Amino acid sequence: EPRSITPALFGIGAVDARYTYKIGPTYPGRIVRLDVHVGDAVAAGQLLGAMDPVDLGQRIGAQQAALKGGEAVLRQAEARQAFAQAQAKRYDALLATHVTSEESAASKRQELAVADAALGAAREDIRRLRAELDALRAQHANLNLMAPVAGLVVARDADPGTTVVAGQPAHQLPAPA
Repeated sequence: EPRSITPALFGIGAVDARYTYKIGPTYPGRIVRLDVHVGDAVAAGQLLGAMDPVDLGQRIGAQQAALKGGEAVLRQAEARQAFAQAQAKRYDALLATHVTSEESAASKRQELAVADAALGAAREDIRRLRAELDALRAQHANLNLMAPVAGLVVARDADPGTTVVAGQPAHQLPAPA
């Protein structure tokens, strides 16, 4: 009798998801707690566990203090640059009326150039310190292990107290199809 042939697959083995989210820290450390187990359903954005911040809080505090120090240096550089600018302008006016020497006016212009360079360096230092502080804050935020998608926990690769390196998974969730 004529009829359609339907494809079939038979075999022995394990079925894995095509893509799997491997959730782990971006910063090495010790796992403080894991809140879910294999077989637990999780929602997107759900907290799965947390890492020990070790000395991250102290490093953030030290970076904040360094930033305040850098801001003080920036204010000093701004004041020096403003004074050097006023002095250079004053000496250029005195030179125009032949009250001072060319050498004195050139010296004040050179002091202004040095003050401008110091101000630029102070501003760049502030940018660097802010970037480092932002990086530390991002590391601190990444201590919480969050579910990127809703799904079912298919593997738990670590336990509380385990020291893990950056990128080592603590949980695995299959990607939705």
